[in-house]
Amino acid sequence: MQILYNVAGLLIVLLIIPMFLIRAVRERGFVERIRQSFGFFPEHALDKAEKTDCIWVHAASVGEIVATSPLIREFRKEFPKRPILVSVVTTSGYEMANRIIKDADAIIYFPLDLPWLAGHVLKRIRPRVFLPVETELWPNFLKTARKLHIPVMMVNGRISDKSVRQYKYLRSLLRDMIGTVKVFAMQSPIDAAYIKRLGAPEELVTVTGNTKFDQTYTDVSAEEKETLIEAMQLAGSDGIFLAGSTHRGEEAFVLQAFRAVRETHKKARLVIAPRELLRVAEVSHICRNAGFSVARRTELQKGEGKASDVVILDTIGELGRIYSIADVVYVGGSLVPHGGHNILEPAAHGKAIVVGHNMFNFKDTHALFMKRDACITVHDAAELSREVAHLFDDPSHRRRMEKESLAIVRENKGASRKSAILLREMLDAYESQAENLHRVRATQKLTNFQTYFIDLVHSKNVDGFFKNVLLLVLYAFSILYRLLLNARLAGYRHGLFARKHLDCFVISLGNVTVGGTGKTPTAQRLARDIRSMGYRVVILNRGYRAKWRGEVGIVSDGGKLHMDAAEAGDEAYMLAKHLPDVPVLIGTERAKTGRYAIEHFGAQVAILDDGYQHWQLARDLDILLIDAVNVFGNGHILPRGTLREPISHIDRADVCLLTKVDQAEDGACAYIKETVKRYNARAQIVESVHHPRCFVPLAEWYTNIAGEGIDVSHIKGKRIMAVSAIGNPASFEQTLASLGAVIVESLRYPDHHDYTMSEMTGVFGQAERRDVEAIVITEKDAVKIPADVARQKWSVPVYVISVEVAFGEGAQAWDALLEENLTAWSAQKSAKE
Repeated sequence: MQILYNVAGLLIVLLIIPMFLIRAVRERGFVERIRQSFGFFPEHALDKAEKTDCIWVHAASVGEIVATSPLIREFRKEFPKRPILVSVVTTSGYEMANRIIKDADAIIYFPLDLPWLAGHVLKRIRPRVFLPVETELWPNFLKTARKLHIPVMMVNGRISDKSVRQYKYLRSLLRDMIGTVKVFAMQSPIDAAYIKRLGAPEELVTVTGNTKFDQTYTDVSAEEKETLIEAMQLAGSDGIFLAGSTHRGEEAFVLQAFRAVRETHKKARLVIAPRELLRVAEVSHICRNAGFSVARRTELQKGEGKASDVVILDTIGELGRIYSIADVVYVGGSLVPHGGHNILEPAAHGKAIVVGHNMFNFKDTHALFMKRDACITVHDAAELSREVAHLFDDPSHRRRMEKESLAIVRENKGASRKSAILLREMLDAYESQAENLHRVRATQKLTNFQTYFIDLVHSKNVDGFFKNVLLLVLYAFSILYRLLLNARLAGYRHGLFARKHLDCFVISLGNVTVGGTGKTPTAQRLARDIRSMGYRVVILNRGYRAKWRGEVGIVSDGGKLHMDAAEAGDEAYMLAKHLPDVPVLIGTERAKTGRYAIEHFGAQVAILDDGYQHWQLARDLDILLIDAVNVFGNGHILPRGTLREPISHIDRADVCLLTKVDQAEDGACAYIKETVKRYNARAQIVESVHHPRCFVPLAEWYTNIAGEGIDVSHIKGKRIMAVSAIGNPASFEQTLASLGAVIVESLRYPDHHDYTMSEMTGVFGQAERRDVEAIVITEKDAVKIPADVARQKWSVPVYVISVEVAFGEGAQAWDALLEENLTAWSAQKSAKE
């Protein structure tokens, strides 16, 4: 359909070139119109609009410009610093816009909707938003708007019966155009119903009213009115009959009515405003043939004309003000099958209005005025003559209609303000989505890079010469890193670098690989066990990604939380919430945080969370966690691999804790134990699993992190979306699958990712589209999700999986070792005291 439209457009342009040439000679300003329509704008015409994120409002002709005028005024109030561009199609519309729209930063002719041209102009200007007035929808222009992600909002939307029938034949073209518009601000419920019939989603359609009720450019004072009457040489008349926007065939009806008026009002005068200025000579001839003297408005302005029976308005943009001098107004295009013209301009002046029965283009406004007896509808010339003469003869009837017209206009003001508010809401929402999209894309890029890096260092799915070069570079840096690491460790081992000591039992908990091995739940389990043995225990965390800066940060004093997740970092905050009776401190120097914990909390045992590489502080027990799923990474040190230290550094560990052994591949645990024994025969080996304890609804998790929640069996057979920003998302997803959940989709973000409200809104939207029954996240993700997400009600529930560490093989020996070491330390301390 788009191809047919483009071919037809090109053929039409070629066929009407001769007409262009004729109009270029006859019509003032037509050459400039064509130049701009083909994308050739005057120098500096777009200086204030081009690539300034302007608001682009498009109104085809004079009628739409009238509707646009109050819109621009409200947009300027709502967006005082944002440039506004107005485009038109017709010469009369261009002149009218320049005359009545003072708040626009630029006014141009709209480009022809040819396949290359419309897109070129739109790309050049790059507006923040495009607002077609009424039904100005152009397929090629809107297609480019979609590609450039420029939102479109229809304002003062109006759809006629005829348009509904014609648009249906556009089919796919119509679907594309309607699908591009983000908001439909329609004039009336009838227009709203029509646009929905054409395919607009109901939730995007709203009724704001007609902005022409808000127009003020036609406001005329008593003094200005008298000046107009004098200038048109209508002073001393016995009433003025005005026929506005007349079409061919209507002037004869108007003259017949005027003749009827003159039977009782000998000095009555007639003003005719033809819809097309090209018909002025024709209308003058018709009037003279009917026996009336004629003067043109432009002649009277130059002092060349004289007082006449009929004044023909041959200027652009004046009709709205000239309506003010009339006593009775006939609005044309309504006694011929054109569909009528807008009656709000004469109504704004409080005039008695007569129209023909063909008002289908303005059905809602016409119906409103008819219902209030503020407008008279006639069906033929005889009826027009009778009703117009009656209004002149019955001033009381005329004044009642005038009063009702003003009341209707006053009651229906405000559409422009509503439209400005809708635009603000749409742009806020769109910019929020754009920001979210930017964040998502940045996240995707980071995630893609991480995925690429992981695949690269593991030699998976990456080929080519560049891969080998990059691996060589990474390997060179790994060698340098290993040398520096070994030198630093040797310095501590041989006393070149002094280690600091704490007056408490120090346990380090860490790993030799990058990525999640389950340190946090293990630290929780270890702290509980030690506290149950009667010792005062604290956790010292480095505060990774914490906003707090300082030497000692108190996340929890063992009774009250003093920091949120952003200040403390997600791991420290989660430890503090899970261990309400255990102080949690953060700081890069554990010696300082440890001394503070001893002095202020009487700490007897300090657990260094992620402290295996914190050699500056002497420890009594080193526990090394080894992930049974991701066994020793790929055997290479950073940055060539994922090892923090060479595997041989296992020799420092007192205990090697194998985590997630239930998810390990066959032979993985045996290989780990063999490797540990090769480098450290004295280390005690213990196995553990991360046992899913329950699922906690997100809102409940915020208030009671250790609550009972929902039994894990609840998730079996349910369609879920797994969302995570952790070091090992595969293990999390495997846990859900082992519980019988059907993972419809998995969203993986970089480790420690901070979720935004708009980002989570997008997650919920995606979940709804995939028809999932629940979103499941980890506790590490829960601390990164905005609290507002938990407070709001969503169609898809969010569950936080709560896990606990359960020791398996080697558990008894581990319990004995821990108790033995703590008892020995306690006895030694008592002996010193």
